[in-house]
Amino acid sequence: MFTILFVVALVAMIATRLWLASRQIRHVASHRNAVPDGFRDTISLQAHQRAADYTVSLTRLAMLELGVGGALLVALTLLGGLQWLDTLLSGWLGRGYAGQIALVAAVAAIMGLVDLPFDYARHFVIEARFGFNRMSRKLFFADLVKGTLLGALFGLPLLFVVLWLMQQAGAMWWIWAWLVWVAFSVGVLILYPSVIAPLFNKFEPLTDVSLRERIESLMHRCGFAAKGLFVMDGSRRSAHGNAYFTGFGAAKRIVFFDTLLSRLDGSEIEAVLAHELGHFKHRHVLKRMIITFALSFALLALLGWLAQRPWFYTGLGVTPSMTGSNNALALILFFLVMPVFLFFVTPLTSLSSRKHEFEADAFAATQARAQDLISALVKLYQDNASTLTPDPVYCAFYYSHPPAAQRIERLLARARA
Repeated sequence: MFTILFVVALVAMIATRLWLASRQIRHVASHRNAVPDGFRDTISLQAHQRAADYTVSLTRLAMLELGVGGALLVALTLLGGLQWLDTLLSGWLGRGYAGQIALVAAVAAIMGLVDLPFDYARHFVIEARFGFNRMSRKLFFADLVKGTLLGALFGLPLLFVVLWLMQQAGAMWWIWAWLVWVAFSVGVLILYPSVIAPLFNKFEPLTDVSLRERIESLMHRCGFAAKGLFVMDGSRRSAHGNAYFTGFGAAKRIVFFDTLLSRLDGSEIEAVLAHELGHFKHRHVLKRMIITFALSFALLALLGWLAQRPWFYTGLGVTPSMTGSNNALALILFFLVMPVFLFFVTPLTSLSSRKHEFEADAFAATQARAQDLISALVKLYQDNASTLTPDPVYCAFYYSHPPAAQRIERLLARARA
């Protein structure tokens, strides 16, 4: 029965994603030759067509990636790939912690190797074709090695602790595992700005005195304290521009991509930062953390229950051991199949995120000029080749940010008020 449920959910998920992607491609392509009314004075037809072509190319690659990912999932589960790996590795290393960790690492490595060609194509085919990629192949693979080593450095000890709790902490192990996960997540947030991020990018203090004074004045008005204002060498990898907050508690930093500073003027940068401060003022980050931790609590409780059900394993093509531990198998199967079922709540999370973006825009309009934020958004949409004409259904399902027309329409209303 569980096999049927999984197959139905997987087919429904893949079919829905392909349908949404097809809608997006058709809609964007059908509006390719006309700039939307509200943007004709600021976006050229050439830039609009470039954004349409870029969107279509990324969407087509995502469709191919979906097909390959779906095939890999079926191969690992229903076609016996995970069972074969488990038999092989347990024969070499036993069913103790070494064998279980090796099984998880092997599945992660397989999935990473399957994803690698798509990441490569995204950077060196699509991003390069549209003039965004500035990353060398040497840097691409250096990042890959660093990311893999960091994943092992942080992930393997965490995995060992979770497996140990599953084995030693009784039926309620998942509560202790959740507490470990929360502590781990907060620890990474604290370490990321000063330890992890500098391994990949250079961060220099913001040296523009007038811009610094403008930003510090804005932060003071908003009651926001940060440990520093930094410029990141984003241009080393991409022409895309961005700004973001990073860190947690007293370790918060404000980071600007150098590409953003080179494109926007002082008032526009202030407006973009005011938007980001709107997220802080409305406690969006804290709310998302609470929701994430609550969801992880529920999912770990579900895993704790499923791990004791033989049909969970057999329904996904695995025969659980009658003498050794099945904890690693339970973890792998759970994290392989849960995205299939959770996919159908995507519209709810996207809707919540768009609501937060509107709230941050509204806050920014009270702390900076709405027209400056509009001007900045138009430049960013143009520079990042973001389509101005997404399919409404695709947008409702996936978009974490409202479409450009909706954001600017609301900001213009505030500017006129």
